[in-house]
Amino acid sequence: MRILILGGSQFLGRAIAAHACAAGHDVTCAARGLAGPIAPGARFVRIDRDVADGLAPLTGATFDAVVDVSRHPGQVRRAVAALKRPNVHWTFVSTISVYADNRIPGQRADTAPLREPAAEDLEHSTDAIYGAAKVACEQAVGGDAFICRAGLIAGPEDPTGRFAYWPARLARGGEVLAPGSPDDAVQFIDVRDLAQWIVHAAEVRLTGIYDGIGPVRSRGEFMAECASALNASCTFTWVDRAFLEAHDVRRWAGPRSLPIWLPLPDFAGFLTRDTSPAREAGLTSRPPGNTARDTLHWLHVSGGPVVGLTGDEEKDVLAAWHAERVT
Repeated sequence: MRILILGGSQFLGRAIAAHACAAGHDVTCAARGLAGPIAPGARFVRIDRDVADGLAPLTGATFDAVVDVSRHPGQVRRAVAALKRPNVHWTFVSTISVYADNRIPGQRADTAPLREPAAEDLEHSTDAIYGAAKVACEQAVGGDAFICRAGLIAGPEDPTGRFAYWPARLARGGEVLAPGSPDDAVQFIDVRDLAQWIVHAAEVRLTGIYDGIGPVRSRGEFMAECASALNASCTFTWVDRAFLEAHDVRRWAGPRSLPIWLPLPDFAGFLTRDTSPAREAGLTSRPPGNTARDTLHWLHVSGGPVVGLTGDEEKDVLAAWHAERVT
């Protein structure tokens, strides 16, 4: 099968290309070539999706399947106009940030309400309108495609450093600051599992809208499994939302954050999506300990990014927590 990946030089796009090449497909990655190298075995075509004729280098080429990971509506509109044909299987990688309601647990892709789409003529997304821009991208692609709304993507080569915080921290052992309760939900997908499913979807010409995320786990189970896989000796100190916020511990990602933590009940639905339709359609998920172990190995080899609390910041918060318990 001839597969065109619009992107393919970073994280998920490169993982899709690697898996497709390993499966014996003829893979072309079309990108600016600035984010990093493409997967071994793939062909590279340099394009610029931000200009009107930026897809011209693909003129005359034919493909059986196209995968687009863009977040920018202008890029998606131009790709659809230039490349989408009735006999070409189309995959668009979207996001669970398209959903309007983050509070209700157990929502499904086929019934959950969406955000209002970004303006019809919007060219570029920003972090502030990421979800709305992806809704606009989905609308540009249309209903005859495979739309994969990815959740938190984890694993080796992750440029965000979010998931990487936890294997890096757990590997150091000792007392670990853990947010919320051990019963709180965690949900993510290993980039390699998502890539495999996206290639499978092209092979079987799957269409429809799915949430591409792994099963829901409790945070306590997740952290214990990861620590065990890393042979790390850890004790977990669970600290509530009010205390974390009072001590400027931030949510989700970035400096001074506890990554993959979101306050409840505000985000009770964000990491508890019902992904049984995706699993019935072939999505599988490896154990979280495997993802943690492989991510840590990648960090050691590549020096990849890690975001979140520094060791000293974590110690300060834990000291304050214990001091308050004594007084």
